[in-house]
Amino acid sequence: MTILSTRRAAFGAPIPEGDRILRVNHAGEHGAICIYTGQLLLARLTARSLLAELREFRQHERRHRDIFAAELRKRGRRRCRSYWLCGIGGFVLGAVTAAFGASAIRATTVAVESVVLRHLDAQMETLRDTDPAACVAIAAIVEEERMHHDASDTGVVAFWRRVLMPIVSTATEGVIWMGMKF
Repeated sequence: MTILSTRRAAFGAPIPEGDRILRVNHAGEHGAICIYTGQLLLARLTARSLLAELREFRQHERRHRDIFAAELRKRGRRRCRSYWLCGIGGFVLGAVTAAFGASAIRATTVAVESVVLRHLDAQMETLRDTDPAACVAIAAIVEEERMHHDASDTGVVAFWRRVLMPIVSTATEGVIWMGMKF
């Protein structure tokens, strides 16, 4: 294990990179659940046609969070410090974007999932030879995350692609970066 592949825990013990990634992924899945919860709250008024899909996607994200939580338990690791920040930020993001209707909801999903899929691919490449169990946990969610992206991509109008998606993508990257640092 190299210094580059570990961070120090609160009491100085090294945290392997696979554990850090799983903690951040767990927090991210919590954030995704909260995005969909915020969207469901307002979509009742602005995008009723998406309610069933949003409920389904939120159920997938709950399962994803459970996969990462189980792997963290096996490793004796606590959740990421950014867990509650992801939840609060996710809920606000979901509610605000849902206020603008179906296309904004879809743009949010596409932006978040684009970043997530890129990170999941990089994580599996990074961990392939060093942490097969983490790769198995990550691989277990990839297809549903891709389905969320692809199902949402067709309903995004150009305005939201230009305005909302870059903001959401940048914010998602920032939350992931913060989670990996702390």
